[in-house]
Amino acid sequence: MKKLLFSLFLSLLGLNLAFGAGDGWMTNFQAAREKAAAEQKPLLLDFTGSDWCGWCIRLNDEVFSKTAFKEYAAEELVLVELDFPRKKTQSDELKAQNRALAEQYEIKGFPTILVLSPEGELIKRTGYQPGGAEAYVEHIQGILAAAE
Repeated sequence: MKKLLFSLFLSLLGLNLAFGAGDGWMTNFQAAREKAAAEQKPLLLDFTGSDWCGWCIRLNDEVFSKTAFKEYAAEELVLVELDFPRKKTQSDELKAQNRALAEQYEIKGFPTILVLSPEGELIKRTGYQPGGAEAYVEHIQGILAAAE
């Protein structure tokens, strides 16, 4: 019984690492890449300081939390949150993954948004854009259309 409960706990922990950010946002980059490749959807990576970065919080409040973005993203994107919080607790594994990706993609500030192909190739680097969720969806659609 203890082994079954422990197995269940580990499964739930793994699921939490893959989808830990909520609202369709994944936190496990490898799982997100596999999902993107399988579904042939581009990835949108959000390098954020979710609990301290003013522009990150604004991007979340004005765009990522809105229905227009959520509906578009659910159909068209694989979302990955790569968070660098100051007060939130993260596993050592998640911190290491996020640091390695920030180094790989030469992240210099927050928020930095990367749009990657389903194969994981960088299409475009962007960030906060004024205008709300609808304008941001158009911005992402423009990036993807230019890459075709």
